[in-house]
Amino acid sequence: MSLMIPMVIFMQQRLVEVSDKDDAIAMQAYMKTQQPFYGVKSPARKEVFKQARAHTKVEDFANYRRLVLWLWSGTHREELYLAMDVAEYYKKFHTKEAFEVYEEMLETADNWDTVDKLASNLIGGLVKEHREFETKLVAWRTSKNMWLRRVSLLAHLKHKGDTNLPLLEETILMLAHEKEFFIQKAIGWVLREYSKTDPVYVNTFIREHHAVLAPLSQREALKIVAQTSC
Repeated sequence: MSLMIPMVIFMQQRLVEVSDKDDAIAMQAYMKTQQPFYGVKSPARKEVFKQARAHTKVEDFANYRRLVLWLWSGTHREELYLAMDVAEYYKKFHTKEAFEVYEEMLETADNWDTVDKLASNLIGGLVKEHREFETKLVAWRTSKNMWLRRVSLLAHLKHKGDTNLPLLEETILMLAHEKEFFIQKAIGWVLREYSKTDPVYVNTFIREHHAVLAPLSQREALKIVAQTSC
């Protein structure tokens, strides 16, 4: 039996022990998901993971992959959150091979609570280091899956001065017509984040494309620019 199975069981048992039924109901209602929650908030969940790390060592990529995907297939939402905690924590396994793991997770990611972290903290980092993965972003922006279209934007979120501006611009303008809240919000969010690096660029981009960008996208994009100009 893989060493990762006891680690998963350990975390599941601890989640049950620290669960709260009232919090579980509230958390599920807030996320508007059919998936149940244990009712374990972020600080307690992170403590469970800390205890698990002392319980079992993850020493190779094969076990990293098994652990992440086993947690991701869990019945409760906190197990998915733990999968992302695990995936992010073991940075030595953020290799090209990990992209396939994160892509597999994306296939069943169904809300912003999982999609956004996958996009910005995991997918985005690999895209920055291995630009050949930008072909995935190009494919995702025309996907029928709205969440994948959102990922094609948010994968750029933390690239700062290394942002591929031509690709980001093209993606924004391709998706700017969408009425979907999560797409409009993502456009604004990624531009707002880039405004920390180049506020003049973002201000100019909004001005030049004012006619096609949704008001929500523009408001979100200019929040920091507006504050610094006051």
